[in-house]
Amino acid sequence: MKTSLRARLLVAAIATLSCSNALGAAADFAACLAQLRAQAAGEGISARTRDSALAAVEPDPSVIEAMAYQPEFRIPIWDYLAGLVDEQRIADGRSRLREWAPVLAAAEEKFGVDRHTIVAVWGVESDYGRLMGTRPLVRSLATVACLGNRQRFFRAELIAALRIIDSGDFVPEAMVGSWAGAFGQTQFMPSTFLRIAVDFDADGRRDIVGSVPDALGSTANYLKRAGWVTGAPWGYEVRLPANYSGPSGRRDKQALTQWSALGVRRIDGSALDGPGAAALLLPAGAAGPAFLVFRNFDAIYAYNAAESYALAIAQLADRLRGAGAWATPWPTDDRGLSRAERKELQERLIAQGYDIGTADGMIGPKTRAAIQQFQNARGLAADARAGGRVLDALRATPSPAAQ
Repeated sequence: MKTSLRARLLVAAIATLSCSNALGAAADFAACLAQLRAQAAGEGISARTRDSALAAVEPDPSVIEAMAYQPEFRIPIWDYLAGLVDEQRIADGRSRLREWAPVLAAAEEKFGVDRHTIVAVWGVESDYGRLMGTRPLVRSLATVACLGNRQRFFRAELIAALRIIDSGDFVPEAMVGSWAGAFGQTQFMPSTFLRIAVDFDADGRRDIVGSVPDALGSTANYLKRAGWVTGAPWGYEVRLPANYSGPSGRRDKQALTQWSALGVRRIDGSALDGPGAAALLLPAGAAGPAFLVFRNFDAIYAYNAAESYALAIAQLADRLRGAGAWATPWPTDDRGLSRAERKELQERLIAQGYDIGTADGMIGPKTRAAIQQFQNARGLAADARAGGRVLDALRATPSPAAQ
C-alpha cells in the first residue's frame, strides 16, 4: 500500500473516530506493524508465526468503517430484534436442538447452562455456523490495533491471535471472522479462546470453527464463568403501572418486594418471583416492553456488552423453549422487518427497476438509497428506512412489467 493511502487512512480514522491516541501524521501502518512484530517477539511468539502471519499484512479500510457502525448501538431495537429473532432463526434453532441433543445434554450437565441459551448464542452470533465472517483476523486486528480508537485492547487481541496460531490450533488462513477479530461458530475473541475454549469432542484440538461440539461447549463454559446460575431464568416481561417514573437500568437492582411496591407485575398480572434482586429494563422507554432481569441476563450481557444483544439472546432462547412473542408492542408505527421481509423488500425494489445488486436481505447503502428514491417517487417520508411502511407501499405498487 502506498504511503499516501496510508496517510489518508490515518486521517480518516482520526476524523471518523476522534482518536486522540492515533499514531500521528508522521507514523504509518508499516511502522506500527514493526512495533507489533517486536512486541510479539518479546512475548515469546515464534519467528515462524510472526513471519507467516504478519509478513504481508496491510490495513483494511473496511474494518475502520465497520468499527464506526455497530448495529446494536445504532438502529432501533425493534429493527435489531426483528432481524435476529425471526421465524426462520427460531425454526432453525429448534432443528439444531434436535440434531445436537446429545452434545447439548453433555454441556448442560458439565457447565450448568441450559441448551436453549447455548443454541440462542449460536444462532445470533453466526446463524448456526452459516455466517462466521470472512475477514482475515490478523489483518483486521492489525488494522484496529494501529488505526482504531482502542489500540491497547486490540494489540492484546492480535498477540492472542498469534499465540493461537503458534500453538497449532489454527493456521493463519483458517482464522477469519468479524472486523473486530471475533471468530468461530459462536464468535470468540482470541483472548477469550485462549482462556475459555474447550476441546468438547476430545479430538485434541479446540476447534470452535469446524467442530460444533467445541463451539457449543466453549459457549457454555463462557456463560458459566460469567456467573450463570443453573436453573434460573434470565428474566421476564413485566407490566408497569400507569405513568411509571421509577428507577430503571441494568445496574439498578432492587429486591422483588421493592418492585412490587412500585406497582410492577408480571405481564399476566401475577406477582413477581425469581432468584434474588432484579433490574428493570426499559429498552424503548416506559411506553414499550419492560423486563425484570436477573443474574443470568448479566451473564449473557458479558458475551457482548449491549442490552439489545442480550435481549436478542434472551428472546430467542425463550422462543426455542416454546414461549410466544412478547406481549407489549414496540412504540413505533413502522415495524421492523424479518430477514425474509428484508429480502422481499429488495426483490420488490429490483422489480421496480432500482439497481441495488443482489437481494440478500442485507440492508446496505444501495438499498437505502433505492428506498429513499422510491419514497420520494410515492410522496412518502423519505427517511430511507427499511421498515414495514415502505414494504407495505411496495407490496401495493404493481411492478412495471405488470402494468
